[in-house]
Amino acid sequence: MKRLPFIAALMFAVFVTAGSMLFTVDQRQYALVFQLGEIKEVIKEPGLSFKWPMIQNVRFFDRRILTLDSVEPERFLTAEKKPVLVDSFVKWRIADVRQYYISVGGDELLARTRLSQTVNSGLREEFGRRTVHDVVSGSRDKIMADVQKKADADARAIGVEIVDVRLKRVDLPPEVSESVYRRMETERKRVANELRSTGAAEGEKIRADADRQREVIIAEAYRDAQKVKGEGDARAAAIYGKAFGENPEFYAFYRSLEAYRQSFGNKNDLLVVDPSADFFKYLKNSGRGGGSK
Repeated sequence: MKRLPFIAALMFAVFVTAGSMLFTVDQRQYALVFQLGEIKEVIKEPGLSFKWPMIQNVRFFDRRILTLDSVEPERFLTAEKKPVLVDSFVKWRIADVRQYYISVGGDELLARTRLSQTVNSGLREEFGRRTVHDVVSGSRDKIMADVQKKADADARAIGVEIVDVRLKRVDLPPEVSESVYRRMETERKRVANELRSTGAAEGEKIRADADRQREVIIAEAYRDAQKVKGEGDARAAAIYGKAFGENPEFYAFYRSLEAYRQSFGNKNDLLVVDPSADFFKYLKNSGRGGGSK
């Protein structure tokens, strides 16, 4: 019974010592085992691991993909010396934990600063080679791919991998936007006026062609009508000639009636003619049976 406290203390010391010798590595972490300040072992696999107490210590580092997001949009100059505001973010992770610790002492804030400088330098270079139109709408994918490739090559020196570089937004500063919008408006108006002029010219061309076709159709129709009319008149004349040729006296009488109708068509018509003239030949004989044949 006197040795019971001693045994309990001994067991407690054993448990404490065992607890300080064992540690667990999470699947989301890397572990560096240090011995007297130097890296003794790099543990990448999750599970239970062993270290010597007192002379060894362990530091854990995140192995997940991390995000480096710019607080404020960065200002870059294009090839035209036009400023643009760029809002971007970077996806990165620790690829070589030993090199990461050696380069930045395992300080994530220092690593973020290095990465931010590297990415900003790459973006400044890429934007400086392109026009405003390219960076706003035409070459975003190419810019992001090139910056990611160059930044990743530089980040490998500190044990970091650049997974992706994304441009969230590319805007023009307020002092530039107005002039750009005015220029775009002027250009759109020029294009619109050009299209209107082209349309008006095409419209005049179509109308002229339609008028020409109309005149041709009318002329052809008049020609055909005159042809048909002439053929009809010829047939009528032939019929009249044939009919009147069979009875000349009736033909003379019919022509006289036509002349009377045309001469006395109006009550106010006045005609001074000798009553004995041949014009009244059939009028004078209208009462006689023999002259009315």
